[in-house]
Amino acid sequence: MDDDVVSLSAGRGPARDGRDARWEQHREQRREALVDATIRAIRKHGAGVGMDDIAAEAGTSKTVVYRHFDDKAGLYRAVAARIDARVVRNVGAALARANGPSGAAPAGARELVASTVEAYLSLVESDTEVYRFVVTRPLVDRPLADDPVDETVVQVADQLTGLLLDSLTAPGTDPSRARTWAIALVGAVRAVADDWLATPVPDRLPRAVVVESLTELAWHGLAPALASPTPTESTPIESTATAPTTRPTH
Repeated sequence: MDDDVVSLSAGRGPARDGRDARWEQHREQRREALVDATIRAIRKHGAGVGMDDIAAEAGTSKTVVYRHFDDKAGLYRAVAARIDARVVRNVGAALARANGPSGAAPAGARELVASTVEAYLSLVESDTEVYRFVVTRPLVDRPLADDPVDETVVQVADQLTGLLLDSLTAPGTDPSRARTWAIALVGAVRAVADDWLATPVPDRLPRAVVVESLTELAWHGLAPALASPTPTESTPIESTATAPTTRPTH
């Protein structure tokens, strides 16, 4: 028996056999390899890839695939988790760059919106068939209680909510609205991405145009709450309320 197993068992009760740990590690590596093979098969055959194509790409049988994932839904969840992690990581990195110390608050806040849209659409454009696979769920023939796509929306919205809260500077703005704005923005980006992909490539707008259009739409709604007025922009209330009224003379 390994020395580390003996030392652990002395203070924590019966320890797992080292062979069990190695087998678990092997199983996890095998699962990761099968997810890799599934993604390659999706890129090769499209979002409607079948289990036969996946097994062939993995150099194994469907029985072996099911042994590691229980069923097709289990394999779908594993692939979706991999892609969703990329979405969250990419959006998080883009938001971190946009929220850097340079620039005034209004410019930085607008950049947050643009970065969210750009990060999402760039992944959609670079891995179109894999994105379609995750969104359309071709392997899943029943509703999923633990929808991985919904979980991704929540994680991205959490990130965006925190950064929007940091940018709320307008007097009288309710901070709780930041969550609503974040959910609305992420939902809009996803809806636009789905419609964008559904458009034939020759008729599809360039990604930069879509990013700018969606950013403008969101920004016009957010700017009043995110941009604090400067002394040069504000007009004293007294100057308008007490101004004399001139009546025409006859």
